Amino acid sequence: MDRPTVIDLGEYGDEFRRDPHPVYALLRERGPVHRVRMPGIDQHRETWLVVGYEEARAALADPRLAKDGGRIGLRFLDEELIGKNLLVTDPPQHTRLRSLVTRAFTARRMERLRPRIQRITDDLLDEMIPRGRADLIDALAYPLPLTVICELLGVPDMDRAEFRKITTEVVAPTSEQAEYDAVVRFGEYLTELIEDKRCAGPTDDLLSDLIRTTAEDGDRLSPTELRGMAYLLLIAGHETTVNLIGNGVLALLTHPGQLAALRADMDLLDGAVEEMLRYEGPVETATYRFAAEPLEIAGTAIGQGEPVLIGLSAAQRDGGRYAEPDRFDIRRDTRGHLAFGHGIHYCLGAPLARLEGRTAIGSLLARAPGLALDPAPGEWLPGMLMRGVRTLPVRW
Repeated sequence: MDRPTVIDLGEYGDEFRRDPHPVYALLRERGPVHRVRMPGIDQHRETWLVVGYEEARAALADPRLAKDGGRIGLRFLDEELIGKNLLVTDPPQHTRLRSLVTRAFTARRMERLRPRIQRITDDLLDEMIPRGRADLIDALAYPLPLTVICELLGVPDMDRAEFRKITTEVVAPTSEQAEYDAVVRFGEYLTELIEDKRCAGPTDDLLSDLIRTTAEDGDRLSPTELRGMAYLLLIAGHETTVNLIGNGVLALLTHPGQLAALRADMDLLDGAVEEMLRYEGPVETATYRFAAEPLEIAGTAIGQGEPVLIGLSAAQRDGGRYAEPDRFDIRRDTRGHLAFGHGIHYCLGAPLARLEGRTAIGSLLARAPGLALDPAPGEWLPGMLMRGVRTLPVRW
């Protein structure tokens, strides 16, 4: 069969990073699945990109699309240096790992965090509000989820600026060397942290629970699996929420009518957060999947071993699913949005992210009635994994 035309996303330049939605709309007009060449440091990599909603939802739950590259002979940097985690495993390994983690990551534990999340938010706003202006990412969106996940896992206080630099390079790398260095440093840190916790004895934190949790058949997480799980929870536990808060506030400030409606009725907050997740979610594309066997997506033949990216941002602007998808509407019925994925890889931390997002945005609006952009957001993160701005200058 003739190979399809490869669409070079890098040719769209910086405009694609700032606003990829017009490009995704053009792609959806041509069809739900395309062969693309990646932008940025992945510019030589070709992959299939799914941009239609129904096709994306189905692909997220398709067992023929493997998350474990080892099934087709691939190994990746974080797996080599840190270890396997939920994002890069398939059943039965994924089932086993998720079962062990779920024992410690309970709804009761998440609910117990509610007053602490409010306290951390209030303290951050107490420091921020008297200044009259701030970078919202540095002042609230970043330190809130970082503090919460570090306390939840039992990670001691660390240099936040250094930790942010490392984790941002992992999820939105500026170069291959910088990504490699960040993963190495992160792995070394986690190895020391886990060993310290083993020696210190039981404490009431999630990582300690994971170290000692045991299934009914005596199964436990290995040292490498513990490191991989801590790696995933630390990164996913704060990077996505940073962008949920930042993107959500940016959407409100660039849609004054919706902001006014929310201020007039804060009972709309829960729905507003769901629309923020749909309209400009924190994850642009799901992590790579690979065809474990030849298959078709919407009539497009995918060869065995070929990579597939599922465009979450693209799918959530599909007019076939959501009327006027480019309109930000906090009263919209957003049921079925894919911001946290779908299927067995649905985000374990979704309840925590929602709780932090609602708390941060609700408290910010209550404390800063004159909130406005000052004057415009900074550059958007590179790559196609995370969707968020590096800085968000605001005043009130």
